[in-house]
Amino acid sequence: MWSRSIFQYNFPLPRAVRLIELKWYFCNPMFVSQKYLLIALAFMLNFVFMRCSSPEPVEENVEPTNTRIPNPFSALSTSVKDSLSKVVETCVNSWIDTTHFSGGILIQKNGETLYSLYKGYSSYKLKHEVKPYTAFHLASVSKVITSTAILRLMDQGLLDLDQPVKDILPQFPYNDISIRMLLNHRSGLQKYEYFTYQDSMWNSSVRLRNEDVLYLLNKFAIPTYFVPNTQFMYCNTNFAILALVVEELTQLGFEEALQELIFQPLGMRNAFVYNMERDRYKGSQNYKGHYQKQPLLFLDGIYGDKNIYASPQDLAKFSVAFYDTSFLSFAAKEEMYKGYSYERRGVNNYGLGLRLKEWEGHPNLYYHHGWWHGNTATFVHIPQDSAVIIAVSNKFNKQIYRLSRLAAIFDSYPFSPHKNSAHDEVDFD
Repeated sequence: MWSRSIFQYNFPLPRAVRLIELKWYFCNPMFVSQKYLLIALAFMLNFVFMRCSSPEPVEENVEPTNTRIPNPFSALSTSVKDSLSKVVETCVNSWIDTTHFSGGILIQKNGETLYSLYKGYSSYKLKHEVKPYTAFHLASVSKVITSTAILRLMDQGLLDLDQPVKDILPQFPYNDISIRMLLNHRSGLQKYEYFTYQDSMWNSSVRLRNEDVLYLLNKFAIPTYFVPNTQFMYCNTNFAILALVVEELTQLGFEEALQELIFQPLGMRNAFVYNMERDRYKGSQNYKGHYQKQPLLFLDGIYGDKNIYASPQDLAKFSVAFYDTSFLSFAAKEEMYKGYSYERRGVNNYGLGLRLKEWEGHPNLYYHHGWWHGNTATFVHIPQDSAVIIAVSNKFNKQIYRLSRLAAIFDSYPFSPHKNSAHDEVDFD
C-alpha cells in the first residue's frame, strides 16, 4: 500500500490547505470519493482566497481635507457654508439619479466640504460598498495628473516644454513634435485605439503596452493626421507617450514616478496606476447599467491617458496642491491654464492636460471629463474661487458631467447652475 501527498497534485491550492499534508491510500476504493471531495474543496477555497486577497484601501476621514500641503485658505463662515451647501444639494438631487448612482461626489470650497455622497458598490458581486476612500478609475481625468507630473519635471529642470520628444525618446519617429504639443493635443499623432485594431499592425489577443505604441509608430512610420502644431485634435496617444517620457526621465516605472512626484507628497494614499495583471480586484470594478461587469480589452494596459485610480479625497488633495508654489511653480501653472488652439471660433479650448472654457468678461473654467468602459469622472478646478467639483462613477453615468455647472455658484460664469435661461447654451455633456 502506498500514499501520495496532496502537494503533489498539479492544481493550485490555497496556503490554508497546503499547511495540512493529508495522505490518501488509493488502493482502497472507499477513499476515492473522499479524494475528489477534497479536490473540489481545495478549488473552492482557492477561489475564495483569490477573491478576498485584493488590497484594502486606506480609510481616512473626509473632512477636513487631509493633505500634506498646508491649507492656504481662510475658514468659511457658517452662514456662507450653509448657503452654498443647500444650493449644491438641491442641484445634485435634481441632476443625479442618486437611487441608482454608484460612485462618489465631493464638492469643496476653501478645503471645506460643501457636499459629499458615496453610494453603490465598488464590487457588486462581493457587495463591497463605496466608501469615501474608494479608488475609482479616473479615465481621462488621468491626463490632468500626467500633465502635472510633466510640469513638475519641468520645474526640476529635467525637460523643456518646447524640446522635441525625440530628444528624450530616440525611438520617437517625429522630429518636429514637442512635449508641449503632446500636452495640448496639437501633435497630429494618430489614435492608438484606432490603428492598433488593424490586424496588420497588432494582434488584439495580445495586451498592448505603452512601449508597443511607440514601437508601432516607429516601425510602420505612421503619418500624422496634420502638420504638427497647426490644429487641435484630442488624442490618447499623446499621453501614452508622455507616460514614457516620465519613465525615461525618472528611470522609474510610471506608478513609482507618480508616487514620488505627486501621490506621496500630497498624501494621496489610495491613488495608484492600474496594472492588468496585478490590480484586477483593486479599487472599484466597472460596470454597464444594472451592474453588468465590463470586460477588459487589449487596450486596458495603456496608462497616462487613463488607468490612474484615485478616491475623491485624493483628488481634493490634488486640487489644494495647486495653490502651493512649492508643489507647482507659478510659471508651470501659467502654461497649464492658458489655451493653445484658436483655429476654430468658440469658447472651448485646451491647455496642458486641462480643458478650458474661455469667455470675454468672465473667468476661465478649467476642467476635465473622463469616460472609459463603465467609468465616468469629472474634475472641475476653480482656482480663483478655491473651489473644486469632483465626481466619479463606476457604473456608466454621464449625468455627473452636469455637475460642472455648479461652478456658477462660485463665480460670475455666463451660465446658470440650473440651466433655466433661454440664452444659456453652455454644454458640459
